Amino acid sequence: MMTTFTKYILFCGLISFASTACHAQNIHSDVKVPEVKAGEPLPSDLFIQLAKNVSPSVVNIYTETKPKMNFSEGMPDGFQMFFEQFFGGQGMPPGGPNRGYPPKPQPAQSLGTGFIIRSDGLILTNAHVVNGADVIKVILAGGEQEYQAKVIGADAQSDVALLKINAKKKLLAAKLGTSKTLQVGEWVAAFGNPYGHSNSVTKGIVSALGRDSGNLNLFPFIQTDASINPGNSGGPLVNVKGEVIGMNTAIDARAQGIGFAIPIDNVKLILAELEKTGEVQRGFLGVEMQGLDEQTAQSIGVPVSEGALIVNVLPGSSADKAGLKPYDVVVRIGDKKVVDPSDLFKAVASTPVGEVKDIEIYRNGKKSKLSATIGSKQKTLEISKNDDTAPDSNLGSIDLEKLGLKLGKNSNGGSLNFRFGSSGVLIEEVKPYSPAFNSGLKAGDVILEVNRSIVSSPSEVKKLLQPKNIFRIQRGDRIILLMI
Repeated sequence: MMTTFTKYILFCGLISFASTACHAQNIHSDVKVPEVKAGEPLPSDLFIQLAKNVSPSVVNIYTETKPKMNFSEGMPDGFQMFFEQFFGGQGMPPGGPNRGYPPKPQPAQSLGTGFIIRSDGLILTNAHVVNGADVIKVILAGGEQEYQAKVIGADAQSDVALLKINAKKKLLAAKLGTSKTLQVGEWVAAFGNPYGHSNSVTKGIVSALGRDSGNLNLFPFIQTDASINPGNSGGPLVNVKGEVIGMNTAIDARAQGIGFAIPIDNVKLILAELEKTGEVQRGFLGVEMQGLDEQTAQSIGVPVSEGALIVNVLPGSSADKAGLKPYDVVVRIGDKKVVDPSDLFKAVASTPVGEVKDIEIYRNGKKSKLSATIGSKQKTLEISKNDDTAPDSNLGSIDLEKLGLKLGKNSNGGSLNFRFGSSGVLIEEVKPYSPAFNSGLKAGDVILEVNRSIVSSPSEVKKLLQPKNIFRIQRGDRIILLMI
């Protein structure tokens, strides 16, 4: 669920250029940033010294993604003639250099930033800067040479990636500070390559802390008004001591001077695991969920309108073993309140695998507590795929035509995704502006349950209908609850 705030947040490392290099200042290893004590005025040359001291560890990251095969290549002559005529009519002359075909796709190129964190060439950047790249090149300060980089590890949920280059020399590494002592109003400087303008430094203050990014990142952001733009992604945000306290990641597309950085303390928590295994093993509960509103809460008989509504539980998962069921509403996990599904997701993902968590839920109007041992996603999915058990069946009617529904037998049968079982009733048609249409039901949805009872035929659906109903449906690879 994306909030009004988060849908305007854009990652700031995806900008395309034909060719760009990063030309930074020469390394000044003897430069010392003057120490600034609280309450004292800033030295007039503070940011000059910061630029000299930090810039040598900042690198330009240049990526290239190879295009897929041109769909007209290798086609028989008849098809080539068709495309020639079609695209020729769109301003591409038949018989020209491309014989009227679409232009041959060019490699997609983009820029980002990173910074050296170890003298042997270990580089920190955003995962979205290198995601899907076929070629990754790193240009060091000075711009005299570029190096092929290898992705050592990447974690999409925190948007952190580690790269490695072999420079055959010791490199100057940035000093990692701490973000736990940051205060709103502190001076900071952002380094990077915005829009390909290499070796750029901007200054500003910490505007806010703990800024929730919704589903964009597992970690809350540092907000700063130091100018951040596309190409800055993965660059360091430093304090007045020249210590990295965050990694520039995103911007608010609606405004100027609203940028976001991942706190460096959160980044440091996963660096060792990323380097060792190439990924971060995160906690996994094994549930699908959606938000809760007052209408849904009333329909399922719970006295709250906040929480994570469970709509599916994977067989053999931590949630399954703990006793969680569809229609449960999770309101707390451990010491963290759950207001919406993102709260539950972040709390579980931040929990080490194997740790036990108390989970407070509402079920049938009553509050209760369960205990779950947090598992891992890979093992949970392996167990679920091998679990052939079907869910238990609980087998004044309402006219389906009045609801605007035309139902048919679910022809997918056992080919349905393993998470959902093979039962269900296919919605073949939804009459426009009918009660079913207005509730959000769509043709192609598969009804799994009506009023908490599993259904496998249109007659069962009709038998279970009441004046007010809750449908548990499969839509594509998701399960959702809808009221009608």
